[in-house]
Amino acid sequence: MKIAVMGAGSWGTTVAKVIADGGNDVVLWSRRQDLADEINETSRNGDYLPGVDLPKALTATSDLETALLNATQIYIAIPSQSLRETLGQWKELIPEGATVISLMKGLEQSTGARMSEVIHQATNVPESQIAVLSGPNLALEIARKDPAAAVCACENQDRAVEVARVCSNQYFTVFTNQDLVGTELGGVLKNLIAVAIGIVSGLGYGQNTKASIMTRGLSEITNFAIERGARRRTMFGLAGLGDLIATSESNLSRNFRAGEMLGKGYSKAEVLRRMQQTAEGLSSVEPVLEIAQRLGIDMPIVQQVSDVLNGVMKPTDFGQQLNLADEIEMEF
Repeated sequence: MKIAVMGAGSWGTTVAKVIADGGNDVVLWSRRQDLADEINETSRNGDYLPGVDLPKALTATSDLETALLNATQIYIAIPSQSLRETLGQWKELIPEGATVISLMKGLEQSTGARMSEVIHQATNVPESQIAVLSGPNLALEIARKDPAAAVCACENQDRAVEVARVCSNQYFTVFTNQDLVGTELGGVLKNLIAVAIGIVSGLGYGQNTKASIMTRGLSEITNFAIERGARRRTMFGLAGLGDLIATSESNLSRNFRAGEMLGKGYSKAEVLRRMQQTAEGLSSVEPVLEIAQRLGIDMPIVQQVSDVLNGVMKPTDFGQQLNLADEIEMEF
């Protein structure tokens, strides 16, 4: 079995390491030849996983054909907003019958499409061959072999099981389900709540405020996901609640750090300049709200994140606004 991981950022490299640590040979594709050379020559990716040794079973290349030729599993970890264009360059090289696994947690801004939908539309890979791997997975912790878990969702359960088998090792366990929509949306939507929690952290608020936002935020994103076809239980599993907890309290979380900078008074443009890696939550806010408004779904926390990003609301007003309601409501 040949396994290709496309994208040598922190998460792509970590997933490649996880798979190699499980006894599999992996080819990691990098846009940059110098990064591929560094990985091959030093077994390190200093830009994205400083201090982490990579296994010898992991090799890197900047050549697309070398990476994709005869691959049976293809894991994609590139910025979500460039996915459709990038796949246009790859689609003729994707082997027929390969399972394509999305590691991305964003929505396409221009269409609101999930990444699995973009993969299908841009490559014509059948939906039954497209999977999603998601969960409470901060890259550096897993690269250091902290025990963790994830879930693989695919319409074809046999393919999900095969991905889980390949990705599981002594420190990383992968479960399966067939709720691709819920698994994918859990990873997308928790980023928006993580930005909100980052904002109040940047303002200096404590755990009560953060817990309130996390809990109400979970209710908010669960309602959205169910309206889009997700199962409620998925949102309370690894791909929903689990990912939300991990992403909302860690300085390793890009979305939390982005929100924290917003809370400290940085503009959206300044945050984007200072972020060395993509915070998918910032680009997913507007497409999520557009879908919510179209379906009549109330998302007050996400709306306020949007207002802060767009300069409509001062970050200092964010926490107070969460406590205002026109009427007393049931909790769930």
